[in-house]
Order: sequence, then structure tokens, then C-alpha cells
Amino acid sequence: MTSLSSSAATARATFLPSSCRARPAGGRRSQLLVTRAATSSPKLPGGRKLRVAVVGGGPAGGAAAEALAKGGVETVLIERKMDNCKPCGGAIPLCMVSEFDLPLDLVDRRVTKMKMISPSNVAVDIGRTLAPHEYIGMVRREVLDDFLRTRAQKAGAEVLNGLFLRYEEPKERNGTYTVHYNHYDSSNGKVGGEKRSFEVDAIVGADGANSRVAKDMGAGDYEYAIAFQERVKIPDDKMRYYEERAEMYVGDDVSPDFYGWVFPKCDHVAVGTGTVTHKADIKKFQAATRLRAKDKIEGGKIIRVEAHPIPEHPRPKRVSGRVTLVGDAAGYVTKCSGEGIYFAAKSGRMCAEAIVAGSANGTRLVDESDLRKYLAEFDRLYWPTYKVLDILQKVFYRSNAAREAFVEMCADDYVQRMTFDSYLYKRVVPGNPIEDIKLAVNTIGSLVRATALRREMGKLTL
Repeated sequence: MTSLSSSAATARATFLPSSCRARPAGGRRSQLLVTRAATSSPKLPGGRKLRVAVVGGGPAGGAAAEALAKGGVETVLIERKMDNCKPCGGAIPLCMVSEFDLPLDLVDRRVTKMKMISPSNVAVDIGRTLAPHEYIGMVRREVLDDFLRTRAQKAGAEVLNGLFLRYEEPKERNGTYTVHYNHYDSSNGKVGGEKRSFEVDAIVGADGANSRVAKDMGAGDYEYAIAFQERVKIPDDKMRYYEERAEMYVGDDVSPDFYGWVFPKCDHVAVGTGTVTHKADIKKFQAATRLRAKDKIEGGKIIRVEAHPIPEHPRPKRVSGRVTLVGDAAGYVTKCSGEGIYFAAKSGRMCAEAIVAGSANGTRLVDESDLRKYLAEFDRLYWPTYKVLDILQKVFYRSNAAREAFVEMCADDYVQRMTFDSYLYKRVVPGNPIEDIKLAVNTIGSLVRATALRREMGKLTL
């Protein structure tokens, strides 16, 4: 999921010193960059290639498996459900299309018009500052994930349909890990699959918020949100309204700490919400989201219902020995927005590149220090974005009055311009100092008005 409301968070990063701002992360890659492996890394016996298991076939796993296979590493990807439809808004930034060479027909909708709708149903149009070629891509996860897995397979990765069960640690220093899984094969007639195992030199856990790899490595718990989404087939005349438009609803009715959304897909819309603090009330929040969007989705038929946990912050531990985590398994979902697709694919690729470099294209054994290079680089590039979004959520999602102030602020052209540049290209850019001062003053003014409004509302309810 993602939200242009969240991207205003990255616009807030203009208040950070330049040393805290994320550097650009875009750019097409025609080939993997490989550096010399550490001289201490032992060569693999018998001239064999480094073997890596990638657990999970979402954007993180697919991107990791492809980069590993292209880099000369013997790669096995395990995915439990090949047609998995994750409850995900499905928004991707423009830079992801070029950076990951995604075909344009993979993008269901090119959103250029956004509506941010306040608790009192004040709507602000966002998108006025977009250039003609700029848009937010809307994809279906089952389509995107299948494309990335298929491309990894074409690059040389072996793709297995099965459920990862556990792994065993090496019995000696440079020994192999044993991966145990249930292999699904409809031809053998075994319900629940057939238990199998194989040995690898390293493991990349890309198996989502409920990661079994993370559990095995003792990665620690994290706070998570529940996302609930319904895919709704609406009449053609109503679908035309959403051809290039997405909507985000904020308010205690749709979520006390998140937002509700209506995002367009190929022939339907995705209507959903999420929460960290009130998980038991998720269906009540979903009903409220449908109610807020009632006039625009009336007459629609629910064709699929989906629910899934979404991590709220990185896990306490993301690497242990030659096992590491990427994507949702690592906790790479931004607060406030719930965006994770780009960061999942990016972390998977960065992890794979670190393994390829550390192993000298699959000819040497890697160690924990190689995997930590990926973590250090990922954190250097994106940690400021995560922190700014965390701050934004704490400031603007704490009450309906604060949300009203936030929506009001989103009407500003400067905020929109900084927002889209930050979101579409995954960078936090230096702002105009004069405009930054104006924005700071306006932000304070909005918060003061929000505080006053909250007090007045409190008097009415006494």
C-alpha cells in the first residue's frame, strides 16, 4: 500500500539537515555491479557455485532470486502459493517501472489524480504539480509477483512450489544449512505436500510479515498492522471516475492510526483500511470506509476479500550468520503510508548484489559481514524516510482535528511538488529555503488550529 498522504511525510524531511537526507536510489541497471570478494572468503570446493535459498516469492524474493541467478549464484526460490493475492493497495512509484524494467502492460492504472478526504469529508485534489509523463502505477500483486518470479526463473533460478518449514544451522564453521519444506505436487496426490530438504550456503528470508525464517533466526518481534481489503467490481460508469484517480480517507471512523483507500485496478477497485492499535475492529473500519465512498462504489459487487499483517518497523535483528531478511520479513514497510512494494524489491536486489559481490560471482563462500553490507547501504539510503514518516504519523494521525490540519496542508502546491518528487523517485530533495519557512509556518498554523478545534470538540462531547 501507499498513500500520497504519506509522501507529504517525506516532504517534511526538508526540515532535516542535509546530512540526514536520503540520496537518490533510482537508475536503470543493465548489469550487476560486482566488487572483489574478501580475500578471507574461502573458495567453494570442487569448483561448485554458491547455493542460496530464497524463501518467499513476492517482490523481495523475486528480485533477489533474479539478481542472484544473474550473478552466477545457484538459486532456489520457494513459494507457498503461486497465485497469492495479498491485500495490498498495489501502488508503485514511477522509478520502480524503469529501475526494475517492468513492462508497461503490468501497470493496471496510471494514477494522476488523488483525493485526500478529511474526517469531515473535506476533499483536497492532489496531483496538480505532476508532469505529463508522471504517474503512480497501480498493480495487482498476483500479477507483479508472478512476473518477477518468472523472470528469476528465466535467469536461471529454480522455483519450487512448497511451504518452508525450518532450517538447520551448519554443523561446522563453513558448513551448509539444511532447508526443510513441504513440496507441493498435485501429481503425487499427497495432501499437505511431501516433506523434502536440501542444503544451501546461505538463506534469504523473503517470506513476509509472518516470516518463518525470521522466527528460526530469532529475529525478534515487531508491531504490525492488519490490512483488510475488498476487491469491488463496480458499474462501468462509476469505474470511469477511477480510471486515473485514487482516494484516501482519514478519520477515526476508518482507522484510528492509518487510512482507508479506494485504489483502481484493471477492471475493479480495491477498497480497504488498516490498523495497528484496534485490530479487533478492522471490519468496523472497513464498513466505515465503504460508507465514506458509498456514492462512488454503489452498485458494486465484492469479488474477493483479503486480509494480511503488515509490519510497522524493521525487526530488531535482520541478519544472523549467513541468513538474512528482506522485504516485509525484515519489516521494510513505512509507517503512516504502509508502502512496501518498492522497498521489498529494492532490499531483495540489494541483498542479492551484496551476496554476488561477496562471493565473487558465486565462486566463494559469503559470511555475515557480506550480508551486513547490504543492511548498512539500505539503512543509509532509506532510514531518513522511515523516520520522517514515523514522525508524521505521530504528529498528524493522533486525532481527527490533526487529520483535518494535515488534509488542509496537502492543498499547498509546494507540499504537493515536494511530495510527488519524494515518492515517485524515492529521494528526499533539498527544498527552497523561503518555501520551507512558509511551509513550517503554515504547518504550525494548521496544528494550532487543529488543537483549538479538538478542544472545542471536546467541550461539545462533555
